[in-house]
Amino acid sequence: MKNILVTGGAGFIGSAFVRHMVATHPEYNIIVYDKMTYAGNLDNLLSVTDEPNYRFEQGDIAHRETVKQVFDRHAIDTVVNFAAESHVDRSILSPDAFVHSNAVGVHILLDESRLFGIERFVQVSTDEVYGDIAEDTFSVEDDPFLPNSPYAASKAAGELMVRAYHITHGLNTVVTRGSNTFGPYQYPEKIVPFFITEALDNRPLPVYGNGMQVRDWLYVDDHALGVATALFKGEPGEAYNIAGEHREHNIDVTHRILELLGKPETLIKHVPDREGHDLRYAMNCDKLKALGWQQQHPFDRAITETAEWYRNNEWWWRKIKTGEYLEFYRRQYAARLAAAENA
Repeated sequence: MKNILVTGGAGFIGSAFVRHMVATHPEYNIIVYDKMTYAGNLDNLLSVTDEPNYRFEQGDIAHRETVKQVFDRHAIDTVVNFAAESHVDRSILSPDAFVHSNAVGVHILLDESRLFGIERFVQVSTDEVYGDIAEDTFSVEDDPFLPNSPYAASKAAGELMVRAYHITHGLNTVVTRGSNTFGPYQYPEKIVPFFITEALDNRPLPVYGNGMQVRDWLYVDDHALGVATALFKGEPGEAYNIAGEHREHNIDVTHRILELLGKPETLIKHVPDREGHDLRYAMNCDKLKALGWQQQHPFDRAITETAEWYRNNEWWWRKIKTGEYLEFYRRQYAARLAAAENA
């Protein structure tokens, strides 16, 4: 292992992984390959831009010829695939892009990895492939897939292709499944950065339904370390859950954000729920812990530091919340907020 291709490395979790690897493993060359969709942001990588073991290439994992050129140009021997369309709301509005990146793109990346004799392929997936689970139960790695959104289904499809390439071609693969991740540099469409930045501007926070959906909250640097642990220590063909092991209702996270920012709870607006909204995710991550991984950022400290980061880094997020972002906001929330006001 010497030349590691990190696809989707300019995104939220991918960039955290890149920053970690560049800083702690100077013996590896880290080549970021990113399509630079709305969620890709080179500002996420400013701290490593001038490091000698970092390189950037722009491209789509579903474009075979470009993938092939990058593999050849950098003598790639390892792939860590973060590249994905990742927002459930957007997958309901426009599922085609999710199939393109999360299924077709994964297939092309795997096939070129096979042809180039890649030593290790890590597929970064999600707890959403397990679907909605019952109270007091926890998903384990050999549970069946029961995806309930186009996003989750596309990620499950990518995982199945990874399994097929391991079984059929003997490709050395590992899969990670992370829980709800938050922290600095997260595109402000997910609940934590969305609600923090909206609250800072005293705008309404559209909470889906009663807000009692349960999510397992994982800090981004812990997620990145979990992926690195699986990369270095995971068994070929295995999957590993990366769980925050801190479960909260969405409404309680919302209350905590308002408390941290000193904003009134009157900003909360309960809006009609999202289609097919899973009520509860929770995972057991003993398998990854057996490899030596452990969360290092307790939720309360992490959410406090995250809120403070967005408060202090308006330069990063204000320029994002224009153009395409505002169009998505209008499509997803305008009618819901109007319905809430008229209820």
